Amino acid sequence: MFIRAYLRASTKEQDANRAKDELIAFAREYGHKIAAFYTENESGAKLERPQLMQLIDDASDGDVILVEQIDRLARLNQADWDTLKRKLSAKRLSVVSKELPTSYMALQQGNSSEFMESVLRAINDMLLDMLAAIARKDYEDRRNRQMQGIARAKAQGKYKGRGKDMEKRKIIASLLKSGHSYSDIQQTVKCSRQLIAEVSKASKPISSSI
Repeated sequence: MFIRAYLRASTKEQDANRAKDELIAFAREYGHKIAAFYTENESGAKLERPQLMQLIDDASDGDVILVEQIDRLARLNQADWDTLKRKLSAKRLSVVSKELPTSYMALQQGNSSEFMESVLRAINDMLLDMLAAIARKDYEDRRNRQMQGIARAKAQGKYKGRGKDMEKRKIIASLLKSGHSYSDIQQTVKCSRQLIAEVSKASKPISSSI
């Protein structure tokens, strides 16, 4: 059995590795080491996340996926959550979350009877579904509040949209001036090629015709 930790944050501004040391300590409490970490900055409302899919591809039958909370794994709608569960079930992968004590049984092999393990597994599956549903509802509630706030701001003429990250643009402009390639800048600044192109275009002097 290998333990594979999955760490996720929704945006590039957030630290997806925030809970890494906490998960290492948690696994150590049960006499285990984490074999691999899969980290990404992607929305939990998306099913097709590169690192999550890579984790499932890499995993062998019976491996454990360790997460800080279920919402780190998914904020999926019901159809996508069912799809993810089928992917996990196909390899008999167990999800262990610090917020779900009944999931710890995956780390305690041989400590209970087959009957008790079956009972705990059924309870854990039910709680896992419940926490996934709560995570999705929390995501939808926050989205709705955000949209309502935007609608009110627009009605009052106060909505300006998301402001430009001027500090990031200054860094991109400096790297462009130094001759760095788009790929180098993407890797360094963690931004899109579109943004680099915008900064490049804005930095070019406007030619005047006589």
